[in-house]
Amino acid sequence: MTPLVSGAIVFICVFAGSLGGLALRVRVPDRYLDADSRDAMKLVVGLVSTVTAMVLSLMIAASNAVFVTQDSDVQQLSAHFVDLDRRLAFYGAETKEIRAMLREVITAEIQRLWRPGSATSADLAPAPATLQGDDVYARILALKPQSDAQRFGQGRALQTIAEMGHLRLLMQEQAGDMIPSPVFAVLLAWLVALFAGFGLLARRNAMVVTSLLVGALIVAGAIFLILETRHCYTGLIQISSAPMKRALAQIGR
Repeated sequence: MTPLVSGAIVFICVFAGSLGGLALRVRVPDRYLDADSRDAMKLVVGLVSTVTAMVLSLMIAASNAVFVTQDSDVQQLSAHFVDLDRRLAFYGAETKEIRAMLREVITAEIQRLWRPGSATSADLAPAPATLQGDDVYARILALKPQSDAQRFGQGRALQTIAEMGHLRLLMQEQAGDMIPSPVFAVLLAWLVALFAGFGLLARRNAMVVTSLLVGALIVAGAIFLILETRHCYTGLIQISSAPMKRALAQIGR
């Protein structure tokens, strides 16, 4: 289910809850809505509102942290590609073929991560390893250094490509960290109950209905942002591919 669909479901459920509260307000006898009863209801609605706001703020912060971390990881991976290419260039002319393979690796990575028409970020999460990446590692390992400088360069290149593999594993795990369905269901139930309470405490008129409509839109927008920022490589809010493309432009020079 896409973030837009999830946001639409939240809006429909929450606004329907508020309209249900308004409809129930008409049917409840006035003796059940005396001053003491209304004060008690306001306390409960306030409690639900506070708890819901706290959960929403924590979820927004967590989703933003996932997005920022993935963006930082993409930049680090891009820097590793450039660093590895420079170390291979320093090693000597015998790494020319490996450097060409490195261009193929980063090109494939860009096409896979930011693939047009993809539906979910989980499908685009960096894989633990690729056959091309393994081949690059094997070819670097097979180099026969003739000097201390070349031995040092080979060691550093192997260390860099190992760090890249670890980083890509980490990116995959982070990108797959979605909001559990039970958490989403409980939050939706709280929101419906909250807006139903708002409707129950108000008398139906155009201003009240409009206010509840705007509130439902705001809450649905918050849910949309929470889910959208966790789909880091697709949708309206995406991690920029510029660092990877800049790295590709520098590799092989």
